[in-house]
Amino acid sequence: MPDTHYTLLDEPLWPLMNKFYRAHQSSMKAVRDAQLWVARRDGIVAALCLRPVSGGHWLTGLFVDPQCREQGIAAGLIAAAVKDCELPVWLFCHPDLRGFYERRGFTFDPPMPYAMVERLSRYARSKPMIAMGLEPSV
Repeated sequence: MPDTHYTLLDEPLWPLMNKFYRAHQSSMKAVRDAQLWVARRDGIVAALCLRPVSGGHWLTGLFVDPQCREQGIAAGLIAAAVKDCELPVWLFCHPDLRGFYERRGFTFDPPMPYAMVERLSRYARSKPMIAMGLEPSV
């Protein structure tokens, strides 16, 4: 199995993240006001956005190339992205993913700022969504 490298994507390379999402027919998009993290082998095999929000960070857009799943890439990418976070990290996910995120240290239904609660409420109108949170380890 090839080595996987987890890195923050430099701004001039941001279009590569959207190209990765599109190549896999994912509706996810790179967010301009976020840190864009990728896992690379020969090319990008996974990506996520870590966006600053009031009181913490919002993890969005986690996607792993279907041919590279079940290899620990998502776990490694999340760990690299949140390693130096000094504030909580929140994410919204389908309830089926709760166990996956709990195994990475996230807790279900964390305290969140009102803006995040409101955002979750909007998202949950159209599909099942739960909130997960990770407290800083520093």
